[in-house]
Amino acid sequence: MNDDDPVLDDPVGRSLAGRHAALARRLGRAATYLDEVASFSAVSTDPDARDWADLAALLGPGAFADLFSCPAVPPSDWEPVFTLEGRQMIWSGGERPDGAGSEPGTGVVELGAESVPEMLDLVRRTEPGPFRPRTHELGTYLGVRVDGALVAMAGERLRPPGWTEISAVCTAPEARGRGHAARLVDALVARVLTRGERPFLHVAEANTGAIALYERLGFKARRPVTFRGFRTP
Repeated sequence: MNDDDPVLDDPVGRSLAGRHAALARRLGRAATYLDEVASFSAVSTDPDARDWADLAALLGPGAFADLFSCPAVPPSDWEPVFTLEGRQMIWSGGERPDGAGSEPGTGVVELGAESVPEMLDLVRRTEPGPFRPRTHELGTYLGVRVDGALVAMAGERLRPPGWTEISAVCTAPEARGRGHAARLVDALVARVLTRGERPFLHVAEANTGAIALYERLGFKARRPVTFRGFRTP
C-alpha cells in the first residue's frame, strides 16, 4: 500500500463518507459525527463559503467545530479554540507484530457497550483525547483488566478506505510501566492487518514518549499535521 495514499490527507472526511456514514450527519459537502460518537467534522478538500455555511448550520450557532487535521481555515468570524501540532504515523513493521493477538493469557480483552462507564472513567483520568459514550462504535476497542478493573485500553477510530486508525491508547497511572499499551497496540495492529488493511495513528508532537513507543512498535512518521478547533459564529 502506498505510503502517500491521499485518503490519509482527509481521514475524517473519507471515514464519514465511507465506513462511518451511518454515524454521520451531512449537509451539502459538510459532515460531522453524531454528537455521542465523536467531535470531528469535515468539509470538502477545497471548501468554499457554501461549505463553511453548511457546516455552521449543521453544528448550530456557537458550537464547537473540531476540524481535526483539515488544512483549510474557516472564515474569520469562526473563533479559534485550539491549535495543536502533531504527526501522522503509519505502520511499517512488516506483515504482523511480534506480540499480536488477544489470546487467553495475554490479559487483553474486547470491550463493548457494557464497559463504556469504565472506559469514560479511564479517559477522564488519563486524557488520551476525545472520547464519548458511543465512540466505541467506531471500531474494535480492547482493554486490560487487573483484578476486574479496567487499567488500560486502545481502539479503532477513523477508518478511511484501506486504513484503520489506532486511538485512545491510555493506561491508568497506577498500572504504567507494565507493557499494557504495547500489548494493546500490537493486538489491534494484528486485527487490522488480518482484514487486509493498514494501521495508522495520530500523536501530539510534544508527546515524545508516545512517539518513541509507536516507533518501537513498527510505526513511522508520514507527515506533520496541525489539529485545529473553532467555534461557529
